[in-house]
This record gives sequence, C-alpha cells and structure tokens, in this order.
Amino acid sequence: MAATAASSFSAAAAAAARRSSPSHLRLLARRHLPFSSTVSFSAAAPPAAAASFGWEDALRVAADDRRGDESDLSGYFRKVDTCNRGMDKKGEFVEFMVEDQVVGYIHQGFVEHLRDFHDVFTIASGSNGNNNVEHVTLHSSLRTPDERTNAVGSVIRSLGDLIPGIRNELFPITSSYGMPVYFSLERAAAPFFGIKAYGVHMNGYVEKESQKFLWIAKRSDTKQTFPGMLDHLVAGGLPYGISCEENVIKECEEEAGIPRSISSNATSVGAISYMDIEGFRYKRDVLFCYDLKLPPDFVPNNEDGEVDSFRLIPVPHAANIIRRTHFFKPNCNLVIIDFLFRHGYHVYKPRLPWLPKAAAKLEER
Repeated sequence: MAATAASSFSAAAAAAARRSSPSHLRLLARRHLPFSSTVSFSAAAPPAAAASFGWEDALRVAADDRRGDESDLSGYFRKVDTCNRGMDKKGEFVEFMVEDQVVGYIHQGFVEHLRDFHDVFTIASGSNGNNNVEHVTLHSSLRTPDERTNAVGSVIRSLGDLIPGIRNELFPITSSYGMPVYFSLERAAAPFFGIKAYGVHMNGYVEKESQKFLWIAKRSDTKQTFPGMLDHLVAGGLPYGISCEENVIKECEEEAGIPRSISSNATSVGAISYMDIEGFRYKRDVLFCYDLKLPPDFVPNNEDGEVDSFRLIPVPHAANIIRRTHFFKPNCNLVIIDFLFRHGYHVYKPRLPWLPKAAAKLEER
C-alpha cells in the first residue's frame, strides 16, 4: 500500500528549495530539530475547555493579507516543533516488549503503577544489583492476543483517572505496521505505553475558477480531545481489522456525509510521523495522508456529532491560520503544511537566517 511509508520527493536543484521541500519538513517531523517555540497547546494534553475562538476570529485572521508573511516559514516550523517535544526525556522510558519484540516505551514512573499487577506485567530489573528497570513485558501465562487484550484492559480500567479520556476503542499492538498483532489496547492508553498509533487524515478540496479551496471542520465543543478546534474535513484513528482505504471511506461517511461513490476516489499521498513526550506519555503517531478532490457544489454534513460546522476556505487563507494562530488541532497542521507544499503554494525566499543552521544540524545527523 502506498501509504505505508512517508512520501519521497525529488530533490530540488537549489539548496534553498530543499530546505522548504515537503521531504525536509517530514525529516524535521521525524528528527525533531530543537527549534524554539512559544506554543502552549500540546499534541498529547488537550485543553480542558473548548477553544475560545469562533469562525469569525479564524476567518478574520485568514483574510488579513497585510502582514506580508507568505514566504516566512517560521510559523510552519513552530507547528512541527509543537508535535515533537521532550526528546531529552527519552532516557526516562524503558522498553515495553512482547514476544521479544519492542512494541512501545513506558515511563519509569508509570512502571510503578504497574507493579501491583504482577499477573499481567513482568518488570525486569538490572542484573548488577540495582533496582533499575530494564524493560517491561507481559506475563508468560498470557499467550494469546485475546488473553493479553482482556488482561491489559482490566489493568487500564483499574488505573482509573490515571489514564483519562477512555474511548472504548481498541488499537492493534504490533512491532511495526502490517506485522502480526500481539494484542489490542485502549486508544487513550496508547501514549502511556509508548505504542505507535496510526490514523488517517484527509484534505478535502475543491477547485473553482482556477483557485483551490479546503473544506475545514470545527470540532464539537463536547469532543474529549481538542474541543472546538479546527480540523481536517475527515480524520480518525486506524482501529483494528480495517484497512486505511476502508477507514477513510467510513470516516468520510460519518464525519462529512461523503458517499462511497466520491470517497473511493481519495488518493493516498504518503505518511507523516511525529513523537511527543509529556509526563508519562510518549506519543508516537503515524498519519496516513489522503487528498480528495470534491465536486464544486458538494457541501459536507456531519453524521456522528463530532463536528460543529464546516467552512470552505481558500487554501492561502488556511495557510494564514496555520502560520499565525494555534486554532488547528496540532497534528492537522502537519498534514495541511504537507498539502501546501505538494500543491505548490510556497516558494522559499531567504528571509529566515536560522534555516541554514537548521539544515547544517540535519546534515550532522
């Protein structure tokens, strides 16, 4: 499947063009260059209350063409940085292993909450006489995926508020995408076990009079995560037992009322990955990205109550919102930035003196 690896792009002739290419942005998302950021929202910890802005605020920012910042990429790099924090904390995590394969990473502090469940987890300590945890695995008596799923699920329920936002949605646990499933884990618990989670994100766009527009959703104020923030037309986690293509089609129907006759034309355009550490959570996400060109007269209609409303916005206006605000759900920024570069909306102009240094750091790695 085309979406099982990050998209590759042809190298640009000029070094400046390479620095602004989609592949470079993806490398930044994976390699976590330490750009400074003043962003307050977290990809791992959503705000407690619904966002305080409305469409009027977003559209006012979007349509403001007086700032002259169209070629300033710093706003985009800050959004990449938002989703890639805490890499200096990786040493606080230990490997979570199943059948001798590393499937995740658990914070040493969170391991202490698992010690009482000695019939579910086996905690291996160092052999040099100290009590340092080397890794965590599942008890050897748990041999089948169903046994492991039930046992770990019972632990998750017992931990209560330590793992907020339980959704009763299971994610498959594998060593890598497409490999055998060892067991399934509650989606909200995935970051606490450092599990790599997968999702689909789709940019729905239309063309009118040679101009492209993006359909943007505003999340419901009652959503458990990032309530009231801006989002893609369609996005969702990839649960167990469904392909990316079928998940896109399902989410299209539920979130935007897009019939299969249209959604089946969605095009896989690659994948974006990021890692974010905050507290006990090690969020490792892979987003399979899709584009869908919609009929000019199409109007989305939410079916599952997770979307408050939709707006059709010129693509440059969506870019303005990303550069200038924190209105979008953080990981949506990455997917739309990728869309902007793939569709030719930005040509680098040398206005950022720190970009050569960033490129040099990347080369060193």
